[in-house]
Amino acid sequence: MQQKNLEGYVGFANLPNQVYRKSVKRGFEFTLMVVGESGLGKSTLINSLFLTELYSPEYPGPSHRIKKTVQVEQSKVLIKEGGVQLLLTIVDTPGFGDAVDNSNCWQPVIDYIDSKFEDYLNAESRVNRRQMPDNRVQCCLYFIAPSGHGLKPLDIEFMKRLHEKVNIIPLIAKADTLTPEECQQFKKQDRLPLAVVGSNTIIEVNGKRVRGRQYPWGVAEVENGEHCDFTILRNMLIRTHMQDLKDVTNNVHYENYRSRKLAAVTYNGVDNNKNKGQLTKSPLAQMEEERREHVAKMKKMEMEMEQVFEMKVKEKVQKLKDSEAEGFQHLMFKENLIFFIPSLLSIPKWRKLFLFSLSQYIKVLHSFLFSLLLWNILYLFSSAYLKFLRLPWFYTT
Repeated sequence: MQQKNLEGYVGFANLPNQVYRKSVKRGFEFTLMVVGESGLGKSTLINSLFLTELYSPEYPGPSHRIKKTVQVEQSKVLIKEGGVQLLLTIVDTPGFGDAVDNSNCWQPVIDYIDSKFEDYLNAESRVNRRQMPDNRVQCCLYFIAPSGHGLKPLDIEFMKRLHEKVNIIPLIAKADTLTPEECQQFKKQDRLPLAVVGSNTIIEVNGKRVRGRQYPWGVAEVENGEHCDFTILRNMLIRTHMQDLKDVTNNVHYENYRSRKLAAVTYNGVDNNKNKGQLTKSPLAQMEEERREHVAKMKKMEMEMEQVFEMKVKEKVQKLKDSEAEGFQHLMFKENLIFFIPSLLSIPKWRKLFLFSLSQYIKVLHSFLFSLLLWNILYLFSSAYLKFLRLPWFYTT
């Protein structure tokens, strides 16, 4: 491949500016998970990192809003800085490590991370991939209690379980509760890189307004490198390596999950790495299963329609039989009535009553017919009179 330098200006050197404008217009997304025991200052540190009240007394952190059981809750906030939009997703795990028995308390966190990988994998497999929200966890801040006695077995087990699924940054929380010597010994003993302090309180120190915590012995400044490693964490997490964390999540952790997922799919769709009864289907196997489900659904609908049709036919037949029975009874009643009337009229009392009723009926009928005749005559005279009035000569003088 030959390499040549152009003598004039072509314009493709402006491509970085085009990418920059497109990225700024689209905005950025970042998902940050915070894990640790209650009371270690997770919400305060998040507010300190992004210089905003993501959690406030009106909207406290999940650790203060939810019953202390290990579960996962996410909250989204759109923040702007210098014309750049960042959709920040904070994932909290209230109740982590607070129980007496903390065995398998990391499983909800693992399930949540895997579920977001699964959602993204399914989104990639769709026909329409224009809108693919990326909710994968790009970074996990793990808060370690400042006990001064080293890591607990829960801390070690958690990081062992999750270091292949997410970028973990272990933090010694509330470093202002340790002396500088204890903090350095804690770091050296367990090879922990960062000890942080979080605060949004503005304090004036030597005529300078700083964020920190006021104590009887002095002030612990949040952004002072001699007091804690907050500025190192903020620079690394936000200013210099945020895109690197996203790239590692996409190119390493997600690709490992995707490879394991696709490698486990066999011809019949059974995942041998999963527990018994759990299946992972290939696209072809999934399409075949959907086709079978559709055929079974159509057969079920056909059977239901046949049952309804048979039921309607039975009801119709029963109605016809009932109608025939009623018609036969009515016919028998008429025949019996024909034979019964002569015998009834042979009795003088009933014969006299019958003749009286018949005469009354004839009178009523006669009155009705006479009234009808009068009305017809009146109508004819009225029509003739109206025609007479409409004659032309009637209006001449």
